[in-house]
Amino acid sequence: MANIKSAKKRIRVIDKKTARNRRVKGHLKAVLKAFDAAIEAGDMETAKEKLALAEKKLMQAAAKHTIHKNAASRKVSRLTKRFNKANA
Repeated sequence: MANIKSAKKRIRVIDKKTARNRRVKGHLKAVLKAFDAAIEAGDMETAKEKLALAEKKLMQAAAKHTIHKNAASRKVSRLTKRFNKANA
């Protein structure tokens, strides 16, 4: 356990950031699962909406440094590729 005041504060700040990052990543997983479910069901209209939502949430997470911006772009690219392939 930390004894110095600034170290104690850093622990509190890290705990808050960790909780926020977990919440964002959990939400991302839910959005991506919804997209996968729509693709599997063959519902292209819903899949298109879920793709837009997934792209938005991934870019928001990248903007807040929860995930790396290149990782977000890569995931969006792969999702779009899957959508286009399923739509064709």
